Amino acid sequence: MNLQRLFLIGIFLAVLYWILRLYQPFLVVITVASLLSIATYRINTYINKYVHHQVLSATISTIFLFLLFFAPIIYIITSAGEVINNFNPKIVDSTIAYIQNLHYTLPKSLMFLKTSIDEFINNIDLANITKNMISYLGLIGKNSANFLKDMLLILVFYFFVTLRSYELGNYFKTLLPMKEEEIDLVFGEVSNVMSVVFYSILATAIFEGILFAIIGVIFGYNGLLLGIFYGFASLIPIVGGALMWVPLSAYEFANGNYLAGFSIAIYSIIVISIVADTFIKPLIIKFINEKLSTVKANINELLVFFAILAGLTTFGFWGMILGPAITTLFISLMTMFKTIKEKGLDI
Repeated sequence: MNLQRLFLIGIFLAVLYWILRLYQPFLVVITVASLLSIATYRINTYINKYVHHQVLSATISTIFLFLLFFAPIIYIITSAGEVINNFNPKIVDSTIAYIQNLHYTLPKSLMFLKTSIDEFINNIDLANITKNMISYLGLIGKNSANFLKDMLLILVFYFFVTLRSYELGNYFKTLLPMKEEEIDLVFGEVSNVMSVVFYSILATAIFEGILFAIIGVIFGYNGLLLGIFYGFASLIPIVGGALMWVPLSAYEFANGNYLAGFSIAIYSIIVISIVADTFIKPLIIKFINEKLSTVKANINELLVFFAILAGLTTFGFWGMILGPAITTLFISLMTMFKTIKEKGLDI
């Protein structure tokens, strides 16, 4: 390696360092926008076929993303103030007190769990739970301005990345030390898998949120707000919607509304957890797979759960997108390297 090349590499690394320092506050926002653009690449291409205008198709894609993902979050933020103002800590106290004083029996085969269950219930700290709930509600209101700013920046970056996706793709093809067909192979598969994961999660969350909103409206709750909360809760595969229906059902029982409590619990278990999750959800994923992907993508719910958990822990709220996207990107690249090797292509 000659002196001139070393000098150019040194200059490039120095400039790269200062570029990263300059745009550090926006790195997460830019990354989220770029990953969302990759996930929605095929939809934007589909729209562009009929619109035949890049600016208009990028605008439609951005509005579509806003309505599906960001509009519900804005509704939660705007509703948080009303929830905080009307929040009564005694609701939590009375509900948990009811659970602690509840007399129940277990089948003989499960009696060995009774001691552990009783110990867990008796160790519930009412004061700490109430304090944390008030703290979380206040945190939503406090950070809403920063969140809305980030959301606006994501939409702006998403629009420009989507608008110039073709030019950016061709530009990076010239930079990467790979053949064009290899790059197309990798990007195509990554986009396929990310699209299926993104739309599958989004579609099932919306579907299950609508189902829970129906039972909420029947018993006099704000169905839209409950549906949105349930949709986000359903992103966690192991506990999922139980984070919503269990406290709501317990609250109804604590207030003596046994019909409402039983109805919410039975409806959530049978209609949503069993029918929707077991039978309808696979059909939704299969439909999205067939429409958006040329290669079947297997959605591992446990992997998605840990990806969301890791993302939230590392990046905060936006980790809900970054966690699964980064994990999917990594797995897709590993799969593509294997495919490239099997096809005898040189990297």
